[in-house]
Order: sequence, then C-alpha cells, then structure tokens
Amino acid sequence: MKNVFAVLFFSLWANVFATTYRGADISSLAILEASGQTYSDGSTKPLETILTSHGANLARIRIWVSDSSDYNLNYGVALARRVKAAGMSIMVDLHYSDTWADPGKQGIPSGWSTSLSSLNTQIYTYTLNVVQTFVNAGITPNFIQVGNEINDGMLWPTGRISVNGYSPLSQLLHSAVSAVRTASSSTKTVIHIANGWNRSAVQSFFQQIFIAGQLATSDVDVMGFSMYPFYDAGATLSALKSSLTNIVSLYGKDVMLVETDWPVSCSGTTLTEPSIAISAAGQVTWMNDLVSTLSGLSGGHGTGFVYWEPGWIGNAGLGSSCADNLLVDGSGKARTSMSMFSS
Repeated sequence: MKNVFAVLFFSLWANVFATTYRGADISSLAILEASGQTYSDGSTKPLETILTSHGANLARIRIWVSDSSDYNLNYGVALARRVKAAGMSIMVDLHYSDTWADPGKQGIPSGWSTSLSSLNTQIYTYTLNVVQTFVNAGITPNFIQVGNEINDGMLWPTGRISVNGYSPLSQLLHSAVSAVRTASSSTKTVIHIANGWNRSAVQSFFQQIFIAGQLATSDVDVMGFSMYPFYDAGATLSALKSSLTNIVSLYGKDVMLVETDWPVSCSGTTLTEPSIAISAAGQVTWMNDLVSTLSGLSGGHGTGFVYWEPGWIGNAGLGSSCADNLLVDGSGKARTSMSMFSS
C-alpha cells in the first residue's frame, strides 16, 4: 500500500512540476493603458494583479530593436518592473526586428548589416546590451527567447533557411545565446518555432539547426512552440502530443508552449478540436488539455504555457479569423476563463 501511495504522490508531484510556469504575454498592456483602458475583477485593478490573483506566474514581453518602435527596450524594462513587483517571472521575447517577426516576415533592423559576419557581431552586442539592461535594472529575466517563430530563420535574407540553409541561422543563434550566457548565468535560453504540433517539421528543424562549431545542444535550455487551433487543420491535441513526446525523447530538453489562444466567439472558422466549446469554459478546457499534454512528457520536461495577449481589447481576434480570443470582455472585466492559470 505504501508503494501505491508513493506512486500516486510522485504522479501528482510530477504533474505540478511539469507546469511550473503558467503565463501570459501582456506586451501591449502599457500601450492600452495609455489610451485609457482599464481592467477589473470585482474592482478596477492592474491586469498583472488580476492575472497573478488567478495563479499566473510568468509574463512574456516582446522587444523590438528600434528605439522608436512601440515595443522598444525602455518600454519592455518598465513593463517588466511592474510584473516583477506583482510576483511574476519574466520571459523576454526578442524579435530581432523593428516590427513583428513571425514565419512570414523576419526583417533585419534598420541600420544593421546584411553580411553574416557583421550580423553575428551585431546580434551579440545587441543581445548583451538588452540582457545587461534588464539585469542592471534589478530585473534579471528568467528566460530570453532568441528570435520569434523562426521556422524559416531570422534576419532575412541572411539568416533565412530557405535562402541560405541552416548554417547562418545556427551561427546567429549561437552568437545570441553567447551574449545571454555572458550577461546572466541564471537566464535560460529559448528557441521558438511555430506549429509545435507538426512532428516532422519540428524534428527536421532541430536536427538541422545544431551544427558542430555553431549552435550546440547545450546552447538551448528550452524549446518553445506556438500552438493555435485556428490556422491549420493539423494542429490537433493528438498531433501536439506526438510531436512534443518525440522531440523530448530526442533531445531531453524542457518544452514550453509560449503562444496559444482559444476563442469565445468564432464563426466561419473550423477549429481543430470541435468538441471543445467556443466559450470561456472552452478556453479553460483547451488549456487544461494542453497542460495535460505537457504534464505527460517524460522527465517533467513540459514546463509551462503562455496565453498570448489575453487583454488586448481592440484587437480581440489576435490576428486570427475568430472574433474574440481574450480572457477579458470589451470593458476589461475578467472572464471566468482566468481560472485556467490555477485549474
């Protein structure tokens, strides 16, 4: 009987450990507040306070290179100071661009070179400065994401896989990681690609990005993935489980779902899990299913998730064809789905 209890205890402990981080990307928050937006959960409160009161413990913050961009370094540090004060860990998401970076666009920042040797120096110097700026402000990031959804590379065209193969990207990532290691020995590095459900593509990316003398497996602490239910019919929970189980078995790295959403309103779009309700309750079900997938990974390697932009009122579709994926209503009132961070 003691052995049975021991097994049950270990199983429960492993599930808790496997979802250590339950986070939200709230990069747009201060911009929204500057336009007059407020949030409430019984009473008016800062969004980060609402999130932490429901169990969220990680904030993801994107950084664009240009000082004149909406998400510049000073903006990111100021927001990070707030979320740290609220008790949240911090993931800094470096786009290495002056604007959005994703699988369809990865523009080189204005003023940066297009030569690989120069870019290796620039990405090192830039990353070093970013991390040191956070550290000097007393906000050492728990995670630094070097690139955003880099399925076809970054810093195009130089670091674009479909143009120049994997070697330039491998070198650039190694340079970025080296800067993180120099600036903060405690900060974990994250490599982020979209479509974490796509087993063959995920395996192919990582099998080719690790190149002797360039990016080493030891350079990567966390493999981060996006998992959305409305862009591709293949993005099912079963496909995600197969993909993540496979990549953990190959590399033994920690895994995080660093971007995901589920709608409360969506017409004319077929979601990949039709049995899950399009509602606040469905948002919780979707997230619980993702957490279950992460918890089932061997060695406790499924370490957490990040809900993308839960409070972006005025952009509730969040880039999808669904009308509303937020965890707040149009007035800023918290929906019952905020419980996903503690359920």
